[in-house]
Amino acid sequence: MTFVPRLSICALLLLPAACARVEQIGKAPDFTPTEGTNAYMAMSSLPFPEETQREMASDQASLWSGGRSSLLGDRRAERRGDILTVVIEIDDKAEISNSTDRSRSGTESMKIPSLLGIPQRLNPELPAGASLNEAVSTASSSGSSGDGSVRRNEKLTLRVAATITDVLANGVVRIEGTQEVRVNFEMRELLVNGYVRPEDISRQNEITYDKVASARISYGGRGQITDMQQPRYGQQIADIILPF
Repeated sequence: MTFVPRLSICALLLLPAACARVEQIGKAPDFTPTEGTNAYMAMSSLPFPEETQREMASDQASLWSGGRSSLLGDRRAERRGDILTVVIEIDDKAEISNSTDRSRSGTESMKIPSLLGIPQRLNPELPAGASLNEAVSTASSSGSSGDGSVRRNEKLTLRVAATITDVLANGVVRIEGTQEVRVNFEMRELLVNGYVRPEDISRQNEITYDKVASARISYGGRGQITDMQQPRYGQQIADIILPF
C-alpha cells in the first residue's frame, strides 16, 4: 500500500467526524436523548406486586399506614426505577516525597617488592616502564542518588439524581445517573454509576459517593470551549504515528 492510498483511507475515516463538527458550527450542543437509556427502561417497567389485596385493604382501614406513600412510610429507593440523590464531595490531597542516596568506594593494592629476588631479576627483562614492584593495583567507586515527589489536590462538590437500573441477587442495587447543563454554547456533563447497598441510603434518600462500590464519576463537557482545549485530529494522529 502506497503513501497516497493511506492518506485517502485516513481521510475517509475522519470524514464522518468532520461532518459532525461542521453541522455544529454556530449551534449549541444537542442534549443526549434520555429515551432508550437504562434509567428510562428501568422507570418504564412495571414493578412486581408486593402487596396482596388483603394487605392493601388492611392498610386502607388503618389510621397509620406503613406504605411507601404514607407519612410514616420508608421512602428510600430500593426497587428498580426508584430515584435517589448521590452526593459527591471529593476533597482529596496527597503528597509523597522520596529521597535516596548511596555511595561506595573501594581500593585494593598488592605489591611484590622482593620475592626471593625474582622481581629484581625480571624487572630488567620487562619492557620499559613495567615493573613487578606494583603487581596488582585496583580502585573502584560508585554512587547513586534519587529524588521524587508527588503532589495532588482535587476538590469537587456535586449532587445528582440517579436511578436504580437493576437489583442484584444479593440485594445490592445498581444506580445510574446523568445530568447535562447547557450554558450558551457549552454543555456540561455529569455521569455517575455504581453499586449501592440499600442499607447505606439515608432517610433523606441520599447516599455519599464513598459508599458507592465500583463508582464511575465523570465530569466534563462538550462544546466550543472544549473543542478549543483539544488538539486537532491531525495533530493527534501525528503524535501517534511520528516516532520523535
